[in-house]
Amino acid sequence: MSEPADLIVVGAGPAGMAAAATALAGGLRVVLLDSGTALGGQYWRHPPEHARTAVPTDDLHHGLRRYRALCEALAAGRDTSRLDLRLEHHVWSAVRAGDGFAVHAADRREAPRETAVVLRAPRLLVATGAYDRQLPFPGWDLPGVLTAGGLQALLKGAGVAAGSRVALGGTGPFLLPVAAGLAARGVEVVEVCEAAHPRAWLRRPGPLLRNPGKWAEGAGYAAALVRHRVPLRPRTAIVAAEGGDRVTSVRIASLAPDGSPRPGTERRVAVDAVGVGWGFAPQLDLLVPLGCALTDAADGNAVVSVDEGQRTTVPGLYAAGETCGVGGAALAVHEGRLAAASVLADSRARRVPAHKHLTALRAAVVRQRAFARAMALAHPLPPAWSSWLTDETVVCRCEEVTAGTIRTARADGAPDHRQVKQLTRAGMGWCQGRMCGPAVHCLTARKRAYEPAERLVATPVTLGALADLDEEPPPPPISPTSPAPPRPPAPSAPTAPTDNGETDKECS
Repeated sequence: MSEPADLIVVGAGPAGMAAAATALAGGLRVVLLDSGTALGGQYWRHPPEHARTAVPTDDLHHGLRRYRALCEALAAGRDTSRLDLRLEHHVWSAVRAGDGFAVHAADRREAPRETAVVLRAPRLLVATGAYDRQLPFPGWDLPGVLTAGGLQALLKGAGVAAGSRVALGGTGPFLLPVAAGLAARGVEVVEVCEAAHPRAWLRRPGPLLRNPGKWAEGAGYAAALVRHRVPLRPRTAIVAAEGGDRVTSVRIASLAPDGSPRPGTERRVAVDAVGVGWGFAPQLDLLVPLGCALTDAADGNAVVSVDEGQRTTVPGLYAAGETCGVGGAALAVHEGRLAAASVLADSRARRVPAHKHLTALRAAVVRQRAFARAMALAHPLPPAWSSWLTDETVVCRCEEVTAGTIRTARADGAPDHRQVKQLTRAGMGWCQGRMCGPAVHCLTARKRAYEPAERLVATPVTLGALADLDEEPPPPPISPTSPAPPRPPAPSAPTAPTDNGETDKECS
């Protein structure tokens, strides 16, 4: 790219890829950054390039035709020097700079060495996705206990199963593809424990009926579980894990409507790995410091507030995908395209999507957002999940802060997770509260939505990379004669998602 960029897109998952492709089609010059080694994000995660033929994982993916089309569009943008693709670039800060934005990243292509990179553009689009939301339980810190997203990432990214006898627990449709993928690789999935009940969908059938692809996809997963004889138990939960050097068994209990274990229903099941997932938490680390307004989502998370064109409350800043609320890859793609269309309109680009196309995009986003809301209401966090915890249960694993310590802080008057953090260090460790923050919030706060703390540094960065900011000027833009950035994965054969509390009803 020999001229300054018009748009920086952070995140190369479904939303970011669709946004970059749409902006390129409109004639803009785009920088696309992602921390991964390949395009696709968590949803279209793939094995390393050299291992793709040896580790086939096509069967674990949905929407590969769309993925391949986006890869081709981005490859064309790179070939014409209008796309600057920066993989293995970890964005740790984004700030206002003059009439635009400065994005700070650590280039880790030569790991363990890091190089500071500063990129500037008048407009910024954040599509950083989400991570697994967790609820602690006794034994969740044992080796072999993973997030459901972690299990799937191992399958998609390396063709590796974390164990041979696995139990899954939590809530939400995401448990189904994880179970089906494991079973297809020969893993004995001993049980899928779903805390909610399918009858909850009957209260809001409209969004399901208006999104036939969703229930058809769910029916396919259900058929796969039946074929592999995987039992799906509604209104049950993994309430404890046991073991020594690693997990060897789980305790499973039936749940009352409030999520408390029913007396006399607990049973022990032998396993060598566990996957647990309670939905996802949006990755807002770059958006909160920029001053974006947040709004409450039905799943108990705070999400970035956007208008019908995916514009945030900060001029020149756009968001798409899970940062606006967890809703799946198809919704993320539509939001990415819609956000890029707004960038084109606001930039007064020559080629802007037609009004008819924008109307269809907005209608699809509204329809799929309604489905996401219905899904969140049908699969809430169990209000009484904290009854599973003993005072000795570790909640913050980085700082080894227990449930008893957090309960004491609340009894002493701590009103929210930020005050608990100051009193107990819960959330001050390596993950910066990504694993424990939502749980600590629900163990302490009275309000509904979990808002992550503002972090000026969104991801760990070395002092050496920070020192580069004073010693070296920003790298020059790529010219047509410079070495080309890494190509997207070959679209002809792609092969192989994400990181929560108390009995208060508002946390359900």
